[in-house]
Amino acid sequence: MKFTKVSLLTLGAMFAASNANAGMLIDIYGGLSTGLGSEVIFVNDDSDSEFAQSYGVLLGIDIPLFRFEAEYSYLTTEYSDINAAMVNAYFKIPTPVVKPYIGIGAGMLIDSTVASAKMDKDIAAYQGMLGLTFDIPMTPFKVDAEARALYAPDFYDIGFAKPDFLYYELRAKLRYVF
Repeated sequence: MKFTKVSLLTLGAMFAASNANAGMLIDIYGGLSTGLGSEVIFVNDDSDSEFAQSYGVLLGIDIPLFRFEAEYSYLTTEYSDINAAMVNAYFKIPTPVVKPYIGIGAGMLIDSTVASAKMDKDIAAYQGMLGLTFDIPMTPFKVDAEARALYAPDFYDIGFAKPDFLYYELRAKLRYVF
């Protein structure tokens, strides 16, 4: 009799520990992102674009309909290295398996280099995202497939103009829910 009670208590404790986060409304997560896209710099009516890659880290909080995160991204092309620090907000559409979302973000392009010239100041930047979240069953991982457009007006001063910066990409995020 004692063995049965102890076994049931142990199984119940194991089940509760393994699903400790299942009933909570708030998830804290950290993650990594990578993407491929195109950097476009607009000078007057001309534009110049080149292939770019991005890498990033993120930390966020996920609640039932919304997600908020802080993100640091490093964008690299043949002629530029851009560092972006952003704060993002997402609206999620609740569905059972694949969860679509839309998001916006604001932040700064910091400590960046364009055509071997270091930018002399930080530049305000904005971004919009559209994506899908895939839950990996039986694990604390989530995968996001996302399209993103990052925009910074008056990117840097080249004497006769202040060009705008636009970066658009497809990226993947791997998030670990704590």
